Amino acid sequence: MADARPHVHPLSDLGEAIAGELGNAITATEIFNDELVLHTSREALIKVMTFLRDDMNCQFKQLMELCGIDYPEREERFDVVYCLLSLTQNLRVRVKVSTDETTPVPSLTGVYSSAGWWEREAWDLFGIYFSDHPDLRRILTDYGFEGHPLRKDFPLTGYVEIRYDDKQKRVVYEPVKLAQDFRSFDFLSPWEGVKQMLPGDEKAE
Repeated sequence: MADARPHVHPLSDLGEAIAGELGNAITATEIFNDELVLHTSREALIKVMTFLRDDMNCQFKQLMELCGIDYPEREERFDVVYCLLSLTQNLRVRVKVSTDETTPVPSLTGVYSSAGWWEREAWDLFGIYFSDHPDLRRILTDYGFEGHPLRKDFPLTGYVEIRYDDKQKRVVYEPVKLAQDFRSFDFLSPWEGVKQMLPGDEKAE
């Protein structure tokens, strides 16, 4: 006889156990792509991450990745996603916290030393500010770069372009000047414009 009980993902028990220990510090849990995802607040982030690192049932000792996600239509437009690995438990977990353009997220450099460069990258590319970071400055873009290039509202061409000026004998920044307007191509010949039907589409009829 088939088991009539609903299927419960094995990570659900871990998520419930963590939420039970941390209480209101965990605002939501979910299973996404076979990984446990924990949602928390900026105020509780350090507490949650320290618990995940030190608790004997977790032991997520390694911060594998930190990245930003931009949802411009939201009031708190950014998600900061932390990917943790436990070699002891052979498990991964993701922690998400949201913020806006002006409210800082606490730096995790005191919990995971590897967070330093990743927080600099999130600051450089998204403009997400991390409070108490020991050296929060740009890491990928050039000195004097304007804006944050991975924001959804950042222009595809950027704001300025850089070149070396032989007369001035120095590097100069100038506003971007496009030789032609943006065009959509048919990927066959860029001079013929977009075709309504690409070769091979007639076979679908």
